[in-house]
Amino acid sequence: MAIDSRRLRGHLDRIDEVKRYVREHIDEALDRKALAAVAGFSVPYLHGIFTASVGENIAGYVRRVRLERAGRKLRMGALDITEIALAAGYDSHAAFGRAFRQRYGLSPSQFRQLGCRAATQLLREG
Repeated sequence: MAIDSRRLRGHLDRIDEVKRYVREHIDEALDRKALAAVAGFSVPYLHGIFTASVGENIAGYVRRVRLERAGRKLRMGALDITEIALAAGYDSHAAFGRAFRQRYGLSPSQFRQLGCRAATQLLREG
């Protein structure tokens, strides 16, 4: 069944609203029901539409946004890695380190040692 272009545009606008909400509330717990309410969709429908339009599920998107923000904090060098890990929603330095290495191919400590330009490039590519 094909979706007409107006309906598709409306769906994409709602997905953009969810993405904006995630970025504005990234420090909060972001459960699927709340995000579905932002979009005005059921949880399963939001999951399908979000994954199809963004290319990753909502949990992956939230994780990526949190890791990108953590990378920017690491690049600035002002905070302790454990503080950054906790702010990114990880229970431990080790869990954060594994997720960060999986995403960017470097440990948080190695990333912090990069120059600003190289770190920024890695965040853009990652």
